[in-house]
Amino acid sequence: MNDPISDFLTRLRNASRARLDECVAPHSKLKESIASILKNDGYVTDYSVADDSRGHKTIVVKMKYVDGSPVITDLQRVSKPGRRLYYSYTEIPRVLNGLGISILSTSKGLMKDQDCRRNKAGGELICKIW
Repeated sequence: MNDPISDFLTRLRNASRARLDECVAPHSKLKESIASILKNDGYVTDYSVADDSRGHKTIVVKMKYVDGSPVITDLQRVSKPGRRLYYSYTEIPRVLNGLGISILSTSKGLMKDQDCRRNKAGGELICKIW
């Protein structure tokens, strides 16, 4: 697998569209930080770290639905391994005019776009969520 973040986002997107209760993916600190941001912003209900049958760590994300429709409409990977995109805090693009969020990897850790603008921290634009 060349891009584990893209794989994680695709698993979340597919689980959301299939209306599954939870999504399971291999664990990493970056994926856990993305899940934490999604939970704090209200896109998912909860997440937890567990072990699978072989003893490997996995991250289990509980999906969130409102009146049967998924809260996550779409996820888009922006910066890819073949083309990294970096933005200063003044140039961070808005997602759907502020209705969605974008997640950036900064020197201060993973942050959503509003926090980057507030803390004046730019970085690599990981993904957009709406």
